[in-house]
Amino acid sequence: MPAKKSKRAAKQKEAHPPDIFPMVVTSATQEMFGCRIDEDVTSQNPYKLLKKEDIVQDMMMRAAVSDFSPIKQIILNYPEDELLLVLDWKFTYGCSFYLVLTPEARDRILKPPEPEAGEGGAEEDEEADADEFVVRSPVPQPWVCQGSDKEIANESVQDTRNKLKFRVFRNRREFGAPVSFSDRKVSDTIECPSYKDPTFSLQRMERDCAVEAISQTRESSTQVDWKSPKNMWVQYEPQEMDEEEKEKILQSVELKEFINLVVPRFQLALQQNEIMDVFFDDWKALGDESGFGRKVDTQLKQYQSFTDLTYTKDKAIRTITWHPKINGVVAVAMAERAPFKPSPSLIIVWSFADSLNPQLLLRSPGDVFAFEFCPTDSNIIIGGCMNGQVVLWDISAHVESLQGTRPGHGKSNVPHTDAFDFEAKRKSEIPVVRYCAASAIDSGHRAPVTDVQWLPETFEVTKMGIPVKSSNDLCVQVVTCAPDSCVMFWDIRGSGEKLHENPFDAPNAFSHLGLSWKPLLKVNLPKPDNHGEFNPLKLSLEENTLDTQKERAVLKPPPVYGKFGVPTGKNLPAMDGLNTKFYVGTKVGSPFWIAKPTKCCMVHDGMVNTARRSPFFKDTILSVGGSIFAIWKEGIMDGPIMQSSRSQERYTTGCWSLSRPAVFFLGRDDGNIEVWDLLEKSHEPSHIQSITPDQITCIRPWIASPKQHFLSASDELGTLHVLEIPRILRILGATELQSMKVKFFDKMVDKLAYFEKRKGSRAMEKQQMEAEQLKRDKEPSNQEKSMMQIEVDMLKDFEAYKTVEKDILKTMGLLIEETPE
Repeated sequence: MPAKKSKRAAKQKEAHPPDIFPMVVTSATQEMFGCRIDEDVTSQNPYKLLKKEDIVQDMMMRAAVSDFSPIKQIILNYPEDELLLVLDWKFTYGCSFYLVLTPEARDRILKPPEPEAGEGGAEEDEEADADEFVVRSPVPQPWVCQGSDKEIANESVQDTRNKLKFRVFRNRREFGAPVSFSDRKVSDTIECPSYKDPTFSLQRMERDCAVEAISQTRESSTQVDWKSPKNMWVQYEPQEMDEEEKEKILQSVELKEFINLVVPRFQLALQQNEIMDVFFDDWKALGDESGFGRKVDTQLKQYQSFTDLTYTKDKAIRTITWHPKINGVVAVAMAERAPFKPSPSLIIVWSFADSLNPQLLLRSPGDVFAFEFCPTDSNIIIGGCMNGQVVLWDISAHVESLQGTRPGHGKSNVPHTDAFDFEAKRKSEIPVVRYCAASAIDSGHRAPVTDVQWLPETFEVTKMGIPVKSSNDLCVQVVTCAPDSCVMFWDIRGSGEKLHENPFDAPNAFSHLGLSWKPLLKVNLPKPDNHGEFNPLKLSLEENTLDTQKERAVLKPPPVYGKFGVPTGKNLPAMDGLNTKFYVGTKVGSPFWIAKPTKCCMVHDGMVNTARRSPFFKDTILSVGGSIFAIWKEGIMDGPIMQSSRSQERYTTGCWSLSRPAVFFLGRDDGNIEVWDLLEKSHEPSHIQSITPDQITCIRPWIASPKQHFLSASDELGTLHVLEIPRILRILGATELQSMKVKFFDKMVDKLAYFEKRKGSRAMEKQQMEAEQLKRDKEPSNQEKSMMQIEVDMLKDFEAYKTVEKDILKTMGLLIEETPE
């Protein structure tokens, strides 16, 4: 429809320059990059420089969900480190923001050339634009391809064979021939019912379909009631004073008196500005910390989920481990829910870049119940199997594919029209890594390995169990436990044997171990206090607490472990101040502190499934088992400093928060997760949220960035759920560390000491009372008095009563004694 518009309005509707890209920035992206409208960017300051590294990381993490994905290649080819994002508050190009795509355009926008003064001036140009009107119809803009034509071509269905042609004809002599109808019986009718052909069955597995965003455009016109437009404006003119009036005011007595009057208040305001931040928003800070004035979001938000119908069917996830170096990569160990069912034992590696396809498969000789990445060499993975073996993997050949956005996969130009062919090709593209070393079956555990932990690179253990200083500053020793009443120490270095090639496709980094790998040290757990045999399930070492916090050097080139050799420890200095004690959670629900058996506490009403140290306090341990959890403090031998009441549901796992020392998470067998905040309340969870219909098997936290904290939770159905932790549960308060140490843990220790002291004094009082009662019971009973003696005693008491009565009556004046004559 024709419209009458000014030149300025017509300019606003023109196509955007080729060196900018109009885009819609969602609220989540604004929060992530600090470009919130009316807060970080305004109409007066609409510019925001974004780091190219942050934009690339966002596209890798969120893939197609990222707002920058339509111009991914342009951003990757940008020559400099920062891109300019501009707030288009007038919607000049139809969107709220536009991204500058070249450094020249950025300089042109940030430093515009000064306008040349014409004969009429700027005001005359504006008046001319306002008075001049043109009639212009909207012109459709040409299509600008942003790279989607290749995806459309790949998704389109192409003919692979010639079309079939059919010809239907009828003899000409039959045209116009008479037709005669006759009656037939119902029984003579022939029925042709539909049926399912058993020899042909095609099930549709996947279907791609495309939908146009808008319908086809067309031009049309109509007659309307046209009214002439009218321009309205208001002219403001500042009030100015000449130099004489300014000088007169400055020299006036009233101005001097006013200045003398406000100088003390002005000085006080300057002093207060130096003491405190006057621009600090107390109301906003109060709302963030305590939720005053608004509802605090405590919900764990579903961020992503990983499952596969081939590799996770009829299997449960037993443990989860995040990759320590590559963001967004997580590995899970699968185990059969039905025992003795033949199927391959795998560890599946997932990536945020592709939630549909696993990135890597680690094959194992048995179902893996526990595994960990090496802290100093993240390419090495150690795991414990159900058959008692300890297994090593080397994934160094697949690190580059894991770091990419689509690891190991390349898109084919030929479209897949057969769902079964596509599924078979997808399976063949997933790389499978075989284990490169496994322990000897007769030298390993006699029960499933339930926990593995790397010893830190600062020390190692000799064959005699003596801790000595590490010889090469690498994590080369592992401690494992199993419910066969023993803890074993393993060393991944060579023992002098000749290296040989691995007969399989596995890497040769640990071919010196082979099937002859034996434990360096085997510790049989004793039976403290004659409580019977203890079967360890989980263990907790002190030094492992800070492994995730340390910045370790990158190993270039990777070490050759087979050439190191296991040292004897004779030439290595012993570490006397090292704490060699560690906590062990057993099958009967009793954690105890072991080096030599010192204490055993029957606290839990079931098997201990978690024994983890706090990432903020290395001497604080969380143990979970049965329907009870407990918090222990190393060195306190009287028992746990905090013990929960018995829950109606059983706890299956637990972990500390990596960002707040007062928060930890517990998984239950009904599929719920409990969030505990000890500074808020310690008698019940702060929040309970349902995650899955089946029981939760493992939870593990991970910090992706200061603004993104995740909690991974797995279930018995083989699904891995990645939950985003809300802001209230990840922002560390200024005094929270001190409050947890002084106001909570120290008070709990004092409370436990007071209870133990009162328990001892009560026991002593009870013993004294029992001794006195026993003494009274042993004394002989008094002989019964005779009747005559009883009458004499009663007579004496009566005479004494009469004497007292007589004295009282005399004192009151009621009795007058008669004087003898």
